[in-house]
Amino acid sequence: MRLPKQVLIIPYRVRNGNIEYCIFKRSDMKIWQFIAGGAEDYDEDIVASAKRELYEETSIKDVELEQLEMTAKIPVVNVVKDFIWGKDVFYSEEFSFAANIDNKEIVLSREHEEYKWVDYSSAKAELRYDSNKSALWEINEKLKRR
Repeated sequence: MRLPKQVLIIPYRVRNGNIEYCIFKRSDMKIWQFIAGGAEDYDEDIVASAKRELYEETSIKDVELEQLEMTAKIPVVNVVKDFIWGKDVFYSEEFSFAANIDNKEIVLSREHEEYKWVDYSSAKAELRYDSNKSALWEINEKLKRR
């Protein structure tokens, strides 16, 4: 059963000293975002949920995930269109992760129609959701400082 928790995964790579982020165009909404999805009750923990979503949407597995500080609360009706967790559950919490997927092949699921590698400014300009932009800012700052 789906839980009122979301995961957001930011795939990135470093090429010739430049950080690139992979953004994905959703097939249904025609918007750009990072990998996102819901936690399930069978997932061991939120990290397992993030790894599962990354695999389901890109066919990438066996990568280290870095959990970010960024979390967000998203209205449940924006996630699942209804109050499926009861009349008193208004928000789904979103946990953010980053994954260095350099040298990994991306195979898209039906959720996305295309992906592209872009720099920070381009990603920020094309992403639809504020939570994606805030998590992007965090990982970009961390990567610049390393």
